[in-house]
Amino acid sequence: MNEENNDNAVSTLNDLIETCRDGEKGFKSAAEDAERSDLKEMFSKYASQRGKFVSELSSLVRSLGGEPAEAGHVAAVAHRGWMAVKTAVATRDDKAILEECERGEDYAKKAYSDALKTSMPSSASQIVTQQAGEVRQAHDKVRDLRNAVQAASK
Repeated sequence: MNEENNDNAVSTLNDLIETCRDGEKGFKSAAEDAERSDLKEMFSKYASQRGKFVSELSSLVRSLGGEPAEAGHVAAVAHRGWMAVKTAVATRDDKAILEECERGEDYAKKAYSDALKTSMPSSASQIVTQQAGEVRQAHDKVRDLRNAVQAASK
């Protein structure tokens, strides 16, 4: 890979680091304020998963000679879809929390989809592909639970 491709890969991986950090924070907030214990457990699991993703992606960035992103700024966090979780958790409404988590996961799915279109070393591509699959699974689980809660409340 040439230096420009390397820089693009580092930039892409850093975007994913910020996306995962936002997801970790969003899922932590959701876990703290969800009413149902199964939701608390699931959100805690996804928060830990995103923390693990940050570590893996940070190692990749270092292996490419880059510096891992430290933290996103407030405008970027809001843009990445997790800011509304704070409002939803304030109401302690599981349906609203699930809706906001799904919205955050929609952003994460798109970020991973975009990242997979970027040229990067195969070792990085393999990890990003694996994480993208786990993000899709998390999204689908959150969506299915949201649908079940919606159906039960009708």
